[in-house]
Amino acid sequence: MTTIPSAPIRLLIVDDHPVVRDGLVAILHQAEPDLEVVGEAGDGKEAVTVWRTLRPTVTIMDLQLPGQSGVEAIAAIRREDPDARVLVLTTFDGDADIQRALEAGARGYLLKSMRRGTLIEAVRAVAAGQRYLPPATAAKLVEGMESERLTARELDVLKLLAQGHRNREIADALGLAEPTVKIHVNNLLRKLQVKDRTEAAMVALRRGIIHMER
Repeated sequence: MTTIPSAPIRLLIVDDHPVVRDGLVAILHQAEPDLEVVGEAGDGKEAVTVWRTLRPTVTIMDLQLPGQSGVEAIAAIRREDPDARVLVLTTFDGDADIQRALEAGARGYLLKSMRRGTLIEAVRAVAAGQRYLPPATAAKLVEGMESERLTARELDVLKLLAQGHRNREIADALGLAEPTVKIHVNNLLRKLQVKDRTEAAMVALRRGIIHMER
């Protein structure tokens, strides 16, 4: 059981939807006496700037943000303070999303479909220096870590493939020879354990390996 510290837990909420921030303020600041929302931000760059000024106990960070992504913001904050405590709260539930966030320095990872009590428990755990991963999230992370990781070039090819480009178009876009692209595509199909390009794109989107631009 997580011990509630005597000093208030100061929170920074980062989400590009004002209604989501308002809801979190209502859940956390107004209902829990040990939690205090001290700041808000609507994008990644603003998050880093506000964090630098306020130095909150815990930053609650969405991943899908305009401009600088949540993962990039987490990494920037952790570069300035390796002890900074960030809790991800997002709709992204792919194993690749979870892994990127944790590698950037997040201490916890929650989906926006979680219950109010889970969010409060996670905030207090992260504030106390603990990691917080719900069992289903941890299981998905382990499953993903057992998969073979894609190279940076394979990711480049995968993004263009998912947009519907053929090998010749991918080759032109990346400055590669078409036979080289074919090798990368074959490697993608093998690593993602799929039969064709369409399935590769679907699996990559589901796992959060790539995201289509909003």
